[in-house]
Amino acid sequence: MAIARAGIECRLREVVLRDKPAEMLDASPKGTVPVIVKLDGTVIEESIDVMAWALAENDAGDWLAPDQGSRADMDALVAECDGPFKRALDRYKYPNRYDDEGVVREEQRELGLAFLETLDAQLDGRQHLFGDRVSYADIAIFPFIRQFANTDRTWFDALPLPRVQAWLAHHLDSDLFKQIMPKYPQWRTGDEEPVFPAR
Repeated sequence: MAIARAGIECRLREVVLRDKPAEMLDASPKGTVPVIVKLDGTVIEESIDVMAWALAENDAGDWLAPDQGSRADMDALVAECDGPFKRALDRYKYPNRYDDEGVVREEQRELGLAFLETLDAQLDGRQHLFGDRVSYADIAIFPFIRQFANTDRTWFDALPLPRVQAWLAHHLDSDLFKQIMPKYPQWRTGDEEPVFPAR
């Protein structure tokens, strides 16, 4: 979303993670997405770093200058999402991958819920996490809340967290989110690389 908002045009290679192309692993041996390979050969391979790069190129929406709070406040909330919340999300969503840890799915869900409660309190009296205007923190965090919600949508929708639910619905229904979500065919060596975001 940061790439689209910044007006940066890329060539897209849609990959299936169970069938990773050699070109992807050559660029980024960690084997996860996203991976940006810049024209000068520089590789960016973490979502938060992709956002930082795009916004450094053009912060067209002033996402780095929130209505309320500071960049440091946003960074702290994003770090909490990317650390403890993401750890709980992974174990809630894929408990079988963590059998060696003795993971109890419901316990991980409760740990994740604590972060949602933090967000719900943060949203009191404002439309977004740091004011009435979208900030970088909203865009960095909401995809993970989407994953958490979709793991058990009935349970999530019944939670007494109306502000988080409305905030998530707003981002899912945004023109920007819809712009970046078209399905693309799996890329294979020699295939065309469609322009992203789609025009």
